[in-house]
Amino acid sequence: MPQAMTMDHDQCDKELLEHVKKPSPPPFLLKTYMLVEDPSTDDVISWNKDGTAFVVWHTAEFSSDLLPTLFKHSNFSSFVRQLNTYGFRKVVTTRWEFYNDMFQRGQQDLLCNIRRRKAWERKGLVSSDKPIILTAPKEVDNEQKSSQSTSSSSSSSGYNSLLGENKRLKKENGVLLSELTSMKNKCKELIDLVAVYTNMEQDESPKLFGVRLGAPGEKKRNRSAEISEKIHVLLSRSIIM
Repeated sequence: MPQAMTMDHDQCDKELLEHVKKPSPPPFLLKTYMLVEDPSTDDVISWNKDGTAFVVWHTAEFSSDLLPTLFKHSNFSSFVRQLNTYGFRKVVTTRWEFYNDMFQRGQQDLLCNIRRRKAWERKGLVSSDKPIILTAPKEVDNEQKSSQSTSSSSSSSGYNSLLGENKRLKKENGVLLSELTSMKNKCKELIDLVAVYTNMEQDESPKLFGVRLGAPGEKKRNRSAEISEKIHVLLSRSIIM
């Protein structure tokens, strides 16, 4: 009986030693796995349909809401660089989908087999896997091109609108100049007409024994001159306005 107990203790010690010796996955991989496995975050990050890779569906929400909770930063570029150091590859061009053959749904124990690459390995001297290039999916590129096209079209439309407005103002300016010239000519004609009328009044002053009487004629001349001056002033003001 004591011999059996000794064997049980030896077996227990052996299993405990094996458990201690068993390597644990890097914290970065474990935290990433927890995020992907968590069903409450599936609208932001989740497994693909087959569970062979994970997808970051919304990078903005992932960076602002999820990264700070586990990684103490909100830099999506840094997260992608970390994935690259552990051999992950971006496998779909239209979305942020990352693959590593040891990162599988329901296979957390495989994380211990993922090793961090050395710097010279990440440069491609040993491994043939292509590193993750931090470029936006094609859908984002198309949106950017569409935005640039819309901006260019808007600028062209604004330029054409300014040209049309400039032509319209030039045309109106020509019309106003023509009207001003016509008004000046009419004013000159009116002033000339007043001058003729004034001369006629002077000729019609009364005479006595062949001598013109100065008083009545002088009053009419003064009145005519006053009228002529007022008309001239009024017309001058109208031209200035």
